[in-house]
Amino acid sequence: MTETMSAAREAREAMRAGKWTGLTTYKVPGFVQCNLVVVPRSDAYDFLVYCQRNRAACPVVDVTDPGSPEPRWAAPGADLRTDLPRYRVYKDGEMAAEPTDARPWWPEDGVAFLIGSSLTFDAALERAGVSLPPEVWVLRTTVPTQPAGRFAGSLVVTLRYFTPADAITAVQLTARYPWNHGAPVHIGDPAAIGADIARPIVGVPLKQVPEGKVGVFWACGVTPQQVALEARLPLVITHCPGHAFITDIRSDEFCQP
Repeated sequence: MTETMSAAREAREAMRAGKWTGLTTYKVPGFVQCNLVVVPRSDAYDFLVYCQRNRAACPVVDVTDPGSPEPRWAAPGADLRTDLPRYRVYKDGEMAAEPTDARPWWPEDGVAFLIGSSLTFDAALERAGVSLPPEVWVLRTTVPTQPAGRFAGSLVVTLRYFTPADAITAVQLTARYPWNHGAPVHIGDPAAIGADIARPIVGVPLKQVPEGKVGVFWACGVTPQQVALEARLPLVITHCPGHAFITDIRSDEFCQP
């Protein structure tokens, strides 16, 4: 096992043991991080079609067999019921629990989707000399997505702010990571996409983007979570925003030349 490979597995083992329950933002650089959505088998096909129609927000990295918690391609031997720092459990669209262990809620026929996360390319931005903001904001927008079956809703985005020069570098670099949302979907005024930075899903509310900086917005893997909740499925399990699954896949493996 390589040194970097063991870092991902050690992180998951710490999560499984309940020793790591905090954010994965800017943690364990060099690995693909993923958002988690678990839906009943009866809804898995429509959910997969939704992801296919909205690839910028929903780049599918791995899908488990019905009932299995093991992502056999992204992290063989891992257990999606325990190997994330924190989960959210929803019943009929309402949050029922926010556990650090999802085993008591895992459905017998559940299908787990791992959706690429933009947290993956933060290390690459830093290597390129881009000064990262203190946190990553997650925001709702009014931009519609393409529906599939009972799944429909608006795009969710992540916000990072940079100097104009760093923003150019960020656009060029992240375009090489299509499995982690790729290039930004918007740059500039949050209101142009209906994003309210004073009411984020994740992050400290902002009055405005800091002076001298420009807001850069990427499609976000919280989008499929939101549409799954709005579909009011009897049971949905997701990661808690900012508490992603760390795969064994090296980030550079998902980087296009």
